[in-house]
Amino acid sequence: MKRPQLPARVMRAGVRALVRPVLHPRFPLTLQRRWLELVTAPTPLPADVDVRPGDLGGRPAEVLTARGSDGTRTLLYLHGGGFTVGSPATHRALAGNLAAAGGATVHLLDYRLAPEHPFPAAVDDAVAAWRQLVERGADPARAAIVGDSAGGWLALTAALRLRDTGDRLPAVLGLISPWLDLTGASWPAEVADPMLQPAWLHACAGAFGAGADVGGPAFAPLRADLAGLPPMVVQVGSEEILLPDAVALARAARAAGVPVDLRRLDGLWHVAHASAGLVAESTAAVGAFGSALAARLSPPSRPATSPAPGRRRASAR
Repeated sequence: MKRPQLPARVMRAGVRALVRPVLHPRFPLTLQRRWLELVTAPTPLPADVDVRPGDLGGRPAEVLTARGSDGTRTLLYLHGGGFTVGSPATHRALAGNLAAAGGATVHLLDYRLAPEHPFPAAVDDAVAAWRQLVERGADPARAAIVGDSAGGWLALTAALRLRDTGDRLPAVLGLISPWLDLTGASWPAEVADPMLQPAWLHACAGAFGAGADVGGPAFAPLRADLAGLPPMVVQVGSEEILLPDAVALARAARAAGVPVDLRRLDGLWHVAHASAGLVAESTAAVGAFGSALAARLSPPSRPATSPAPGRRRASAR
């Protein structure tokens, strides 16, 4: 039975009324974290996705698997939340819908949050998680690192570190509404973002940086040399102040020879994908995102077969 869908305008109004006001420095992070878990709890998981507990790189993780998938596609998912909020609980439905859309197993990492664990703790966790996935047998040619919002920053920054240390890289990076300029210099003043407030973003960047200059090289992947990174699939809403970050990334990556599939989702807000299963446009966005990632993942290798006894291979002419 198909679940009734909310109009996008109704969900946008709900995000503006129930989420945006709480994501503000005047509220303690403990309240913000709990509130996000409460408001995301009603979002349904697809019926054909199984969830089990796991661990990666010394951190807890949830493993979401689409039934009927071939088991060879692997996604490491890094949730958003300004480096200070968010968890597998808040992003379980999004990750589950992505598992179904991409026919993949999604490892949803519970990385350490600021201010309790400032930079580089979350990056260290992401890198350690990827390395353990590979050690456990995940084929990088069939794997992606994916992140939304601050998780997009983590995905890109982790990929840069993995490239620089000579690790095997994933076949593709998937970024949803990535927050890449932590200084806020790129934010357009005229955009009335239904979800994000500059004051909250600045507070999150400060907590993550713990006194460091968040405009410095360690925090600025947009100013890094992106050559040698995997192809990227990027989606961003037209109604968010982070739209320029995604556009700047696509420009910089293409200049470095990295293929980028950038999609602007007209009429959608920051990480509207989180409403997949409730809003038709969000469901469609996750479906397109998952399909684009899957298209970049190599088919599983097949062992070469020997000619049957008594038969000879035809020689090339």
